[in-house]
Amino acid sequence: MKRTGFLFDSVVDFGALCEAARLAVRGRRGKPVCARLVFDLETEVLALQRELLDGSYWPRPYRTFTVSDPKPRTISAADIRDRVVHHALCTVLEPVFERVAIFDSYACRCGKGSHAALRRAREFSRQQPYFLKMDIRRFFETVDHAVLKAMVRRVVKDPRVLWLVDVFVDHGAPGSQPGMGLPIGNLTSQHFANFYLSQLDHFVKETLGVTGYIRYMDDLLLFGNGRAEMWQWESAIRDLTARDLRLEVKAAATLAAPVFDGVPFLGFRIWPQAVRLSGASKRRFLRGIRDQQHAHEQGRISAEALERSMASRVGHVVHADTGSLRRSVFCTEGGGSGATRALTG
Repeated sequence: MKRTGFLFDSVVDFGALCEAARLAVRGRRGKPVCARLVFDLETEVLALQRELLDGSYWPRPYRTFTVSDPKPRTISAADIRDRVVHHALCTVLEPVFERVAIFDSYACRCGKGSHAALRRAREFSRQQPYFLKMDIRRFFETVDHAVLKAMVRRVVKDPRVLWLVDVFVDHGAPGSQPGMGLPIGNLTSQHFANFYLSQLDHFVKETLGVTGYIRYMDDLLLFGNGRAEMWQWESAIRDLTARDLRLEVKAAATLAAPVFDGVPFLGFRIWPQAVRLSGASKRRFLRGIRDQQHAHEQGRISAEALERSMASRVGHVVHADTGSLRRSVFCTEGGGSGATRALTG
């Protein structure tokens, strides 16, 4: 594959860094650190530009915290000035990574996303009778830095962009083993991790010849004609990920079954003629609704913020057959308000 050069000037361009700053503070302008960046934008951007150009740039320490929904994870939040550089770098790398991506890779790509992956999975469930579900054990924690850097060098030849990629890769995740791991929560991590598995995508499509294949980050879903075929694919994928990517397939999460048993994927369960929320997703939806209503009753969020939150949650679950669930949550005697009727669809 032809490698791409002459990218660094686009990263450090003053206008590009200002646009990256706008993206970095989007939705966060009320936070003091973001407000300070916006107030001193020109000074901050010029300082970042100077550090990038003279090679003295190094990211600041992460702010770490733990979330437990849907499962415990340590989030590493980058400093706001580092998020500016993340956006500037990813803006130039995204088209490069896009050129090696297959159609049915759905994470971190414009026009894709989890709901598009869900629709595609339902389409495949109507075409082939069996499915194989797999994912990678501790994926973000075990990405191998040497493998990732080598993969980036196969598609990028600009030495200064490669230096900046190495800066973020080497900065690592707090508490990770040397030479391993990407911090969860960073824009660069999402793009690097998605790109990391592009070699696996091409192996599945071109070497194994799987026509019904979907990947959303490290969640893999394959469709075929029988269990024997499924387990042959599973063995080949497990060997490839261990040998070339230095990753481990999560054996306990691997499942091969008929599609009429229901395909568990991204918090949903898919049948050829129906899509349901998984039990965990339903509980998370109901708990989120209750928590937001309680916050509004206590005066911690406004009515407008409550309505936006409800609309966002419903916008996710509406991709499953959840009409009855939504009516049970939102409908009141007399039919409810126009906003309520919109939420119940």
